[in-house]
Amino acid sequence: MKKIVSLIIICFSLTAFSQVKNVDAVAFKKLVDEKKHILIDLRTNEEIKSKGMIKGATQIDFFGKDAFAEIDKLDKTKSYLIYCAGGGRSEECGFYMQKHGFKEVVNLEKGFSDWKNKGFEIETK
Repeated sequence: MKKIVSLIIICFSLTAFSQVKNVDAVAFKKLVDEKKHILIDLRTNEEIKSKGMIKGATQIDFFGKDAFAEIDKLDKTKSYLIYCAGGGRSEECGFYMQKHGFKEVVNLEKGFSDWKNKGFEIETK
């Protein structure tokens, strides 16, 4: 019985540390407006060119060959807001960042498309 309880506690602990905080566009906008976090757009150049991006974001193309090297260069003690087109890439990136010791990672759950559908500010390049 003690082994089962210990195993449950270990599994719960590992799950708690590996979770990425997913938030909707309204909550994400509040965090962006605080200007306390580093905002990262994980979409491709083509996606940004055709649809715009959230003002103030830095791009790391998650599909690019150097994506993980670029992420690894980031300061792990800072807080990051990450997003992609629909939330999948950024969630995967968030798991990677959590696994590699980043302090705080918040994912825009339904991605840039939800941000844009809510009518929040974007910039085009």
